[in-house]
Amino acid sequence: MKSKIVVIVFILGSLYYLLAEAISAFSFNDLLTNTYLFHTISELGIPNINSPLAFLMNSAFVIIGLTFIFGNFYKLKDFIIKNKVVFYILTIVAAIGVIIVAMVHAGNPVTDGFHSLGAIMAILGGNILLIIISRSMDKFETYQKVTLALGIIGLIAFWIMFFNMESLYMPVFERLSVYTLIIWSFISGVYLLKEC
Repeated sequence: MKSKIVVIVFILGSLYYLLAEAISAFSFNDLLTNTYLFHTISELGIPNINSPLAFLMNSAFVIIGLTFIFGNFYKLKDFIIKNKVVFYILTIVAAIGVIIVAMVHAGNPVTDGFHSLGAIMAILGGNILLIIISRSMDKFETYQKVTLALGIIGLIAFWIMFFNMESLYMPVFERLSVYTLIIWSFISGVYLLKEC
């Protein structure tokens, strides 16, 4: 029963995020393709005329953060045989980071630093977490290998984004570094479903 609850949380949390972003992007004040290519996820969460459904994007941030905390602490921890303290710390860092992103919006000079800090905590902390998870389980099979690959891809995308903040296509790398976490959440649900 415990596994089934976490399966639902992981899968629905990831699907909700993708759906909320898609709806928010569709309502954004630009063409849908332009929104995904040239506008950051954070822009979708700024409550203004450009993003009339900002509350939906921000709710997705909060939900995915809670998904990490609940899924990792309630069940996935049972599969972690080493580095447990690091696992717990990075889970909290990533989850709090993404919730900060939801609560403290970008585009305001006064709070921009806090928003950026939250984004770094979520993206950098989250992708390092994936690598830790992949190397802290008893076996190194398909789930662990995919988790490791996602963490590495996420970190590479993050560093490309970080050193190319003025690039026109920076939002593409931002999304790639975030989607590794969303994909991992879905895959974790599927993995735990098999373990039920």
